Amino acid sequence: MAQDHTICVGTVGAGIWFSPDSGETWRRSRMNVPFDDQPGEIQIRALAVSPHNSGRLYAGSEVGLYTSEDKGHTWTLIESPAGGTQIWSVAAHPSEPDEIWMGTKPPAVYRTRDGGETWAQVPIPIADQCLAGAPKVTNILFDPRDSKTVWVGVEIDGVYRSTDDGETWEHLPDLGDQPINQDIHGLSISTGPESKLYATTPDGIWTSTDEGQHWSLHGFPRFFENDKFSYCRGMALKPDNPEVIFVGNGDFIPGETGAIQRSTDGGQTWEAADLPVEPNSTIYWFGTNPAGPDFIVANSLNGYVYTSRNGGDSWTKVKREFGEIRALTWIPN
Repeated sequence: MAQDHTICVGTVGAGIWFSPDSGETWRRSRMNVPFDDQPGEIQIRALAVSPHNSGRLYAGSEVGLYTSEDKGHTWTLIESPAGGTQIWSVAAHPSEPDEIWMGTKPPAVYRTRDGGETWAQVPIPIADQCLAGAPKVTNILFDPRDSKTVWVGVEIDGVYRSTDDGETWEHLPDLGDQPINQDIHGLSISTGPESKLYATTPDGIWTSTDEGQHWSLHGFPRFFENDKFSYCRGMALKPDNPEVIFVGNGDFIPGETGAIQRSTDGGQTWEAADLPVEPNSTIYWFGTNPAGPDFIVANSLNGYVYTSRNGGDSWTKVKREFGEIRALTWIPN
C-alpha cells in the first residue's frame, strides 16, 4: 500500500520534490534550466496532472512551463511566452491531449493546442492592477459537464467564464461587496445532485447554484480573538463524491496555525479534521486523483505534508518537512 502513490510538491526556493512511496522517502527532481538559473532556486506555484497520461505532469515556475514524462523524476522546460513571468496555474484539457492552458502574474492566460510548439494568449479582459498590485490567475478549470466551458479565477479580480472554448469571456458578478470577496484562491464545480460552483476567498467558501450569478458565503471559526476573518486558501472535491469538500484554512498568510475543513454533505455542515500534528501555518493546497479517490494529500504553507487513506476520516503527517510549499499533486505508481 505504501508504494501506491507518487507525491510531488512544488516549493519556493527548493524546486520540486517527489516521493515514490506515498511520503515515506523523498528526492529532489532534476530540472533542466537556463544556464543562469539554479534548479534548487526555482519557484514552483502550479502542478497539474495530464488526464491522458498518468505519468505526465506540468509545473509552472518563474522560468517557464515544465513537463515531466516520468512521474516527476525529471523535468524539461517547454518554450512558451510565459518565460520570465510567474506561472500561478496550469490545466490540461480533458479531451484534447495536446492542449495546455496556463495563467500568470502579471495576469494573462495562454493556450497551446500542439503540446507547446505554438502558443496564443486567450482574450480575457483581466484588470491590470488590483489593491495588491498585479492580479494573479490562480485557477483554470474545465467544466466537467462541458469541456468547451472554461472557468478562470483571479486574485484579485473575481471569476471569468467562457462557454465557447475560450473565444469570448464573461466577467461574473462580484461574489460580495468587498474587494477581498474577489480574491479567488480556489475554484471547483460539483456535478452532484445539484450542480454547484465553489470559490474560496480569504473570508470563506462561496457557493453558487446559478452558474456564478449569485453567491452565498460560509465563513469558518476564527483561530485567534483579534483575527479579522478565518483565512481560506485551496479547496478540493473528493473525486468519487462531490458532496465531500475540503477547504484549506488558517489564521492568515503564512499564518501561525491552520486546519483542514471538511464537509460530507455538500457544504451544509463542516468539521475541522483531527490532525496528528498542529499545522505550523495555513493549510494551503490539496492533492486528489480519480485513480485513488480515498487518498488525499494536503500541505501547510510552511512545509508540513499530511496524507489520508480514507477520504479524510483520519490523517498522518509525513516525516519529511519542507520550506514554503506552493503546489501539490499526486499520481498513481
